[in-house]
Amino acid sequence: MTQVAVHGVGTSPFGRQPERDLIDLTADAVGEALADAGDEPVDAVWVGTVFAPPGTAQRVLRALGITGIPIITVENACASGTTAFVEAHESVRTGRYGRVLALGVEQLSTAFGGAITPEPSDPEGRAGLALPALYAMAAARYLHLGLATAEQLAAVSVKNHAHALHNPRAQYAGRFSIADVLASRMIADPLTLLQCCPISDGAAAAVLAPATGGAREVGVRGLALRSGLPWNHRSPHVWGHDLVRDTAVEAFAAAGLAAATDIDVAEVHDAFTIGEIVTTEAIGLVAPGEGGKAAAAGVTALGGALPVNPSGGLLSRGHPLGATGLAQLAEITWQLRGDAGGRQVDGARIGLVETMGGGVSGLDGNACAVVVLEAP
Repeated sequence: MTQVAVHGVGTSPFGRQPERDLIDLTADAVGEALADAGDEPVDAVWVGTVFAPPGTAQRVLRALGITGIPIITVENACASGTTAFVEAHESVRTGRYGRVLALGVEQLSTAFGGAITPEPSDPEGRAGLALPALYAMAAARYLHLGLATAEQLAAVSVKNHAHALHNPRAQYAGRFSIADVLASRMIADPLTLLQCCPISDGAAAAVLAPATGGAREVGVRGLALRSGLPWNHRSPHVWGHDLVRDTAVEAFAAAGLAAATDIDVAEVHDAFTIGEIVTTEAIGLVAPGEGGKAAAAGVTALGGALPVNPSGGLLSRGHPLGATGLAQLAEITWQLRGDAGGRQVDGARIGLVETMGGGVSGLDGNACAVVVLEAP
């Protein structure tokens, strides 16, 4: 089997950009990725998107002159872009294709005026239980059990908004205090506005091909993709924890890592502040019950022992669903090359991406993808 590397990455800026269509956003990401990788043709494209119209993949790629090759669209909730990456990787690893593009694209500002509408065919969606409420229940449980405090939840937001000050492509950035975060408008108790990711538009892309040992190639050391098991409430953990844990265990085994502590930098799914806390614990980056403390103590901040979400994360970079996973992969690629500028993690050699998608009633998450990357 072939060892696969990321040869190039690119993204658009992130934010509410209703004046820019999906073709414009894609042109930014794909143009940068192909220029980064060396402008050679690709053999196939996997495209992750959630709410784009049918035919979007072919439409946006036609505008860039990419036609006549296999183009496959995948939808896997918030993990759609990372799923596209996983499938593109497998196609190269097994020798099916030689040079493949993974693309994620979404324009939510024109699809939804505010929060994403719950799916009425699910019992929870029919009851109006949108994802902010689902994450809020996890946060409330952490508070009730003493696994985190309100101030520790807010510390995640403070940290990630500060990280985004060094990311010119991020949707939001700012220096906020714990008090600022807690005083922002309540969205789903106990989660306030500054603890929730925004509606975003954007695109991100990566070119994958066999590793040749090039000076800027970032190796794919291991990865895993899973869907959630039936959520039967027998687990002592909150929703999503077990899916993230099991996917990470599989990815670490594929990567040959002894422990999560071998990771130098991570981009994880922080759609809400509690999401980062639960994920860092589930992956094993911190001990159970220590996620909130780690954020408050600066362990997961730039300059800390284990920087998490140096891009600003979903909370601050933005969360254009189909593009999010590939935006995370672009960030880790830049980090491992030493190209992240003011948010660079010194000496980063091993990076991790985790993307979690949710929303189907009765499952412990739609999907989770974990990717371990290695510096050139």
